[in-house]
Amino acid sequence: MEPQANAALTVAVPKETMPGERRVALTPDVVRKLAAGFRFIVERDAGAASSYLDQAYQDAGATIVTDAATLDQQADIVVKVQRPTDEEIALLKPGSILIAFLQPLVRPQLVVQLAERKVTAISMDAIPRITRAQSMDALSSMSTISGYKAVLHAANTLQKFFPLLMTAAGTIPPARVLILGAGVAGLQAIATARRLGAVVEAFDARPVVKEQVESLGAGFVEFEVAPEEAEGAGGYAKELSEEHIRREIALIKDHAVRADAIITTALVPGKPAPLLLPADTVQAMRPGSVIIDIAAESGGNCELTVPGETVVRHNVTIMGPLNLPSEMATHASQMYARNVSALLEHLAPKGQLHVDLEDAITGGVVLTRDGEVLHGPTRAWMKEGVA
Repeated sequence: MEPQANAALTVAVPKETMPGERRVALTPDVVRKLAAGFRFIVERDAGAASSYLDQAYQDAGATIVTDAATLDQQADIVVKVQRPTDEEIALLKPGSILIAFLQPLVRPQLVVQLAERKVTAISMDAIPRITRAQSMDALSSMSTISGYKAVLHAANTLQKFFPLLMTAAGTIPPARVLILGAGVAGLQAIATARRLGAVVEAFDARPVVKEQVESLGAGFVEFEVAPEEAEGAGGYAKELSEEHIRREIALIKDHAVRADAIITTALVPGKPAPLLLPADTVQAMRPGSVIIDIAAESGGNCELTVPGETVVRHNVTIMGPLNLPSEMATHASQMYARNVSALLEHLAPKGQLHVDLEDAITGGVVLTRDGEVLHGPTRAWMKEGVA
């Protein structure tokens, strides 16, 4: 499409409605940065839970709107963190653009709803992992926070010191921490646990991450698998064969029984989280050990994880947090807002909207346009439903 020569695009920032969500999609510093090319309207108290007050938005040039209905009717672009509810979808103006974490691989019905509403749906979790899209990679930003916060939860819950201590009462050995998955969250968890003084090991089915793990001072748990079997498109992990999974679980158990804390981060896009810690592994762990299962929202890497809850099984505390980034809402909002800012500047350079579906970034993130579903997996899902 050709760039639109029109007045400044109106970008709306509604208050998040998902229970427990404290983040806000744009922060005052980003509003100020983009004010020359866009007009910003912000729902009252949208940033309050993340410590960004209405006055700060007004000082940055935004207008405060009292209700979501008025906000959405004025908006050319609506920017959220979490996916919209049915009620929020009904408020969206046909022809407007929605930017949020839409999770299209697991929520194809939401993509269809947005197409029917004739909304251009853009998913922040569909940013392609290419060099020029790094500044837009919100998944990596939030994973960084999750990995960091998970270790703090483990340190707070474990009834042991993380670092080696030399005391008048004798020497206290350091805690042993096992990280499962060495993606962005896992690498940040390794770095954080090492800063706290723990002895850290990390497991990942992808041999290519060994150098990164060891560069952070952790030991790498070797698993013999061909790189093409373990790594899919974009560097993400992919599902392994049943035989590989069986060997993987056995290897992990050998290291889990010596760990004081385990942080699990293993995810496969669009699939249930791989099971890495079955019940018998948990039963064999040290009494008082801690598991923080970052993958809880996708079913969990631990068989005994209860998503959203903390439980004790076989004298092991298992936490299944669902939204760790929201627990650090100030910086999580700031990082997400900067990712969105980079995407807005890509989609509308100098404030002029240009949706070029031939572009690798735009074509990857735009799920719906002009009432049509463009997202390949959702289109396949629709065909299966018809069949």
